[in-house]
Amino acid sequence: MANASGHLISVVIPSFSNAARIFSSSIGTILCGKRNRVYHDVPWKEGCTLKIALVHSGLDPAGRNIRAVIDAILADPEGRSPFPLEQHELTFFEAPERLIFQDHIDRKLSADLIIFLSRHASTRPARVLTVHVTGNIGTAELGGVAGSLAVASPAWMHAVLCGLSRHAPPGYRVSYEVTHHGPTELDTPSFFVEIGSTEEEWTDARAGHAVAQSLLEAEPAETLNLTGIGGTHYARRETGISLQSRAAFGHIVHSRYASSLDREMLAALVTKSAAAAVYVDRKALSPGELDHIDALAAGLGIYRLSETEILQLRHISLSLWNEIRSIAQQVCRGSSVSISGALREGVPCQIALPADLLAETLRVDPAGFRAALDHLPIAFFSCGGIPVLPEFITTEENPPDILNDLISLCVTTICSGETTAIEGDRLIIRRTGFDPEKARNLGIPPGPLYGELMKGNVVAVNGREITPDMVRISRVTCIRIPGLEKLI
Repeated sequence: MANASGHLISVVIPSFSNAARIFSSSIGTILCGKRNRVYHDVPWKEGCTLKIALVHSGLDPAGRNIRAVIDAILADPEGRSPFPLEQHELTFFEAPERLIFQDHIDRKLSADLIIFLSRHASTRPARVLTVHVTGNIGTAELGGVAGSLAVASPAWMHAVLCGLSRHAPPGYRVSYEVTHHGPTELDTPSFFVEIGSTEEEWTDARAGHAVAQSLLEAEPAETLNLTGIGGTHYARRETGISLQSRAAFGHIVHSRYASSLDREMLAALVTKSAAAAVYVDRKALSPGELDHIDALAAGLGIYRLSETEILQLRHISLSLWNEIRSIAQQVCRGSSVSISGALREGVPCQIALPADLLAETLRVDPAGFRAALDHLPIAFFSCGGIPVLPEFITTEENPPDILNDLISLCVTTICSGETTAIEGDRLIIRRTGFDPEKARNLGIPPGPLYGELMKGNVVAVNGREITPDMVRISRVTCIRIPGLEKLI
């Protein structure tokens, strides 16, 4: 790797058994792995036509409100482009009873997706537009079957939730709801979209238009499907995460059920959410509940993602994230991983900076260097109090270019904070500083006088003036970087 006389910067991924590409340059070699690229955690086929049933109850003023607005918009196609929802085969169905009692309604409907248009009621009324899938984690107090879950459609729920966030009238809150009420006996993916929470909101034309517009504009993209555990009825953390990422929640469990979850129910929650992982709102659960959930998930082999990790997965798949985490643990057990906003899906390549070059960089401006890393297509690691380790991951087609960018960033950072010179392929760093040994030799005792000299002030000892220059030492550090002049 690196030494005082020169540097060989090499990049290997020990976990890759079938090496595919080797790059060479004046600064080193880079070994990359070969694998099939995975871009979707749960694939969404663009342009795929679905049979979508929109269902409301004749007893429900909010459902009638939403349906009426959709009808009015679709009846007037002049002067507008087709909505994304119009690429699908739409059918409308009015149920004579409350929607929560519509178990097995999918047997009457030839549909790939069912969207229930509904009112939302609460003992604490609030202006709210919500999205959720149905199910009873506990008893069946509002329709459905106890301990039974409907099949969720996380990608569609995410698309509609984001639409509601764009179109919500002033004064309305937008959120997921936790899994609750019926119908539960549905084999077809479904979800509820609701207006709450009183007659005033249920019949509000603005709210009806917001929901209708959000449905018509819904166009599911690539999502990271998750099951959420923890939080109150309106799933505040899950909502916030989803609105700023591609995290799409299916079933969400209220905190009150965390301690009673068993292996079978957690497996069902994940399966019926088509979830790639579980998110746990750790602040909403007790230590005992957290231990219980962690043990269940570990026993089932279900991956748990933190909020930080989810937000870093904006542009890469969970499979690539797992590869990067595996490499990080090989580099330094217990490493934490940071994914830059510029990293994209691809084949991971491990690249390494000279350790002394990075150390000098972090000595000058660790915060500025870390901030600058977010503009490069890389993942980087921290471990054991070291903010940035020398090893990095990139997925770019030309890793040597990224390596050059990292070296240039290091050199620029060092030059901005130190007295430096570039001589050929050598970076010369000159520093001056206070030398305690010189001070002691001049009879200066440790204490306040050291501080004065370090500030640049003259001090007197036994009638003799001691200037800062008399206790200053000069140090020169030389780092050899082949091809340095071409990188700057």
